[in-house]
Amino acid sequence: MKRGSTIFLKIAVFLIGTPVLALCAFGLPWLANNPANPDYAHMLYPIVIGMYVSVIPFCIALYQAFKLLSYIDKNQAFSELSVKALRNIKFCAITISGLYVVILPFVFLVADLDDAPGLIIVGMVPILASMVIAVFAAVLQRLLQEAITIKSENDLTV
Repeated sequence: MKRGSTIFLKIAVFLIGTPVLALCAFGLPWLANNPANPDYAHMLYPIVIGMYVSVIPFCIALYQAFKLLSYIDKNQAFSELSVKALRNIKFCAITISGLYVVILPFVFLVADLDDAPGLIIVGMVPILASMVIAVFAAVLQRLLQEAITIKSENDLTV
């Protein structure tokens, strides 16, 4: 892979993480302290805490993706390091999905009080998106592991 495309992907990884950190710095404190409806403000705290906690595996997954791109730059794409990075991305995606499953009952309570049934579907989007990423990372991990196995067998044959 050309170096220019991995630089573009590294910039994309950085740009994906920037809005999430901005949301943590500005959006979530505003959501937690919003005095618009004090009747259910106490129900927003578990949601906000869960969102803050889910940023940790998200940042770890972005770092692992950055490392994976660095391995591609160094021509180590077919190595155990790449498999380990994909495994870590898969576990981070599963962790994020699990955190949002725990948050979903609180989202349901807020949606019930606010009479907003669409909020449940919006609450399910991170769960489904992170599960898609986990499945994709698992498939790539398996394919990469098979390629490494085939490569090592071919190296031993010659």
